[in-house]
Amino acid sequence: MFVKAIPVLSTTVMRAVIVSKFGGPEVLEVRRDIPIPKPEASEVLIKVAAIGINPVDTYIRAGNYGRLPELPYIPGNDVAGTIVQAGADVKNFKEGDRVATFMRVKSGAYAEYCVTHPDWLIQIPENCDFRKGAAVGVPYFTAYKALLLKAKAKPTDVVLVHGASGGVGLAACQLALSQGMTTLGTAGSEEGMEALRGLGVHHVFNHKEEGYTEKITKVTGGGPTIILEMLSNVNLNEDLKLLAPNGVVVVVGCRGTIDINPRLLMAKETQIQGVALGVSQPEEFALMNRAISAGLKQGWLDPVVGKEFSLNNAARAHEEIIHNTGAKGKMVLIV
Repeated sequence: MFVKAIPVLSTTVMRAVIVSKFGGPEVLEVRRDIPIPKPEASEVLIKVAAIGINPVDTYIRAGNYGRLPELPYIPGNDVAGTIVQAGADVKNFKEGDRVATFMRVKSGAYAEYCVTHPDWLIQIPENCDFRKGAAVGVPYFTAYKALLLKAKAKPTDVVLVHGASGGVGLAACQLALSQGMTTLGTAGSEEGMEALRGLGVHHVFNHKEEGYTEKITKVTGGGPTIILEMLSNVNLNEDLKLLAPNGVVVVVGCRGTIDINPRLLMAKETQIQGVALGVSQPEEFALMNRAISAGLKQGWLDPVVGKEFSLNNAARAHEEIIHNTGAKGKMVLIV
């Protein structure tokens, strides 16, 4: 019987970022003596080239999240790189494949190597570099799930992406535009607004400008039918005022609590939906993967990479992603 040979690596240890206690960015410790994880028969080992940073990484690191990992742990889930070992039972991927993933990275992402299950892998086409590969996962799958699976958007919808210049926001705008939807986006800086105009977003607003919501109401002639909300603890009540009758707000991001007036829901029979990638079912992932992979290959989805940091500067990156409110694109670590 043929047994697949597993390539031998030239080293047994790797550089990785370790969190040994919850706290501020200073708890992110770069070490060079972490054992390279070993894939099981149904898993693959990826040599990491780039890592996507998400705000949720900072919440978990600080201990402010519903489900916390056991300490110590390696943060992150968004990676892009090359498969260097494939377990004996892996059928659809092989050593040398260029891949990305963002779900259930068993060993953590902020490292030179990581282990994951092939069911959660995305094939990166040759026209997409690893930095863009690391910017695909959470942004595009969140945007797809929010817009098309939760809001059930149609080409006739008017979509407002509230906080559109970050990774998820730009992905949502690209998806909405690709489906023929009237697309509106807000940003908090001129740079962010220019990024939206560059995508072809139909109407762009500065959400730091007083009275911008009145402008949205005027230009839409009655409000958007769908709002994707990136900062619901600040904007949710205002979103409910903005919505068109029978519209829906999909909560994508939240950093605290907010009081809302339920009468706003009643008067126009609107809805609030939540979205979380972590509870996605395999069949949902497969559906999203098929659509997003096609978009990458054909070029109508083009991940926007924001600021880049080295793996050694992960702490600085965590400071930036929370405090840089004019963010444009997906922040990445380069390995």
